Amino acid sequence: MGASAGGVEALLRIAPEMSGLEAPVLLVLHIGAHRSYLPDLLNARGSGRATFAEPGTVPRQGMIYVAPPDQHLLIDDGRLQLIKGPKEHHARPAIDPLFRSAALDCGPRAIGVVMTGMLDDGAAGLYAIKACGGVAVVQNPKTAAEPSMPATALAAVEVDHVTELEALPGLLNRLARTAVIAAAPQTPEWLRTEHIITLGKMKMQDLATIGSPSGFTCPDCGGALFEIGQGMPLRFLCHTGHAFSLRSLAATHDEVTDEALWSGLRALHEKEAILRRMASVQATQNPSAQMATLAEAEGLRKVMDSLRDLITEPPILIAKR
Repeated sequence: MGASAGGVEALLRIAPEMSGLEAPVLLVLHIGAHRSYLPDLLNARGSGRATFAEPGTVPRQGMIYVAPPDQHLLIDDGRLQLIKGPKEHHARPAIDPLFRSAALDCGPRAIGVVMTGMLDDGAAGLYAIKACGGVAVVQNPKTAAEPSMPATALAAVEVDHVTELEALPGLLNRLARTAVIAAAPQTPEWLRTEHIITLGKMKMQDLATIGSPSGFTCPDCGGALFEIGQGMPLRFLCHTGHAFSLRSLAATHDEVTDEALWSGLRALHEKEAILRRMASVQATQNPSAQMATLAEAEGLRKVMDSLRDLITEPPILIAKR
């Protein structure tokens, strides 16, 4: 299961019914590197069986394993794995790495659930689960607190079930009781390669086997981004493993641009202050030079005013819904 904005409230609403699930739940919520009390909150609402995931654990029925802060949660050979690998969609933990690992490890037995959240983490991972014969479930975006993640998943994946939040635990229990009789389809090679990149075991030249140079640079590390031609939605990878969709790439660049603009404004403020201090010294030593220095400082002031207006004016928002 994966959720982002609005996810805590949504999970707390269904927590009392989650403890009886006849399958283990691996849960990613976008919490970044911040302290999280999610297992305690879920247990206080009645689940009673939520805990942070620990490496090497064999998932047990009815338990909810929450990805800890700043670590990707994966499953490998039936055991939980935690890695501080490259961020995906500028997030760690991220949903896509968990879903890809579940697709590879569980095949048709995997059930992927994309819940409320902004942008589109989870869509590519849900596509991977479907590609390996698993079941795709999406919270109804029309009633989700933030519809973007479930709506993107619906557009990218042939989803099996669209459900209201309150009906989700019952649906998962029915699916968990259903015996898997279909043979697992052949695992796509691109999926194996993406998973290897997540684990940090892929060389830069090997990235060309699943993608082509995009001309864009990674906002996290400055490396070249490759456009991945397989799977949905369209996404980009750098050789260190940072991964983005077009929307998350645009959103991340927006953050980087904002930081750069404010940093530039700060530098201009400092230069203006230096020029005015220089002019005060020149007042007694070189009055003619003082006028030129003050004129330069005034010119900087006008530039700063224009730059501040640019930074603070209402932005052109990236569509998140």
